[in-house]
Amino acid sequence: MIRSDLVIRIAEQNPHLYAKDVEAVVDAILDRIGAALVDGDRVELRGFGTFEVRYREARSARNPRTGQAVEVEARTAIHFRPGKAMRVQLNATASGPG
Repeated sequence: MIRSDLVIRIAEQNPHLYAKDVEAVVDAILDRIGAALVDGDRVELRGFGTFEVRYREARSARNPRTGQAVEVEARTAIHFRPGKAMRVQLNATASGPG
């Protein structure tokens, strides 16, 4: 699902709201989550999951095409950990392998 699909679905579920108002709310929420992550904060949405910024050390890796050694710079990355309710919901609807 992309952001515009999310806006459309929320607008359909709430016919008393205008689509442009729903879009403004979704944009505000996503902007605030992004700003919190840039500030180094952890964002927890109960029942959904947690977003946090993690530091990754510099390391040595290999180019899969050539096999040549490559140095990868240190960086920060966003990590998402689903909440318990989300894991339970996903595992209840997911079919097993095969």
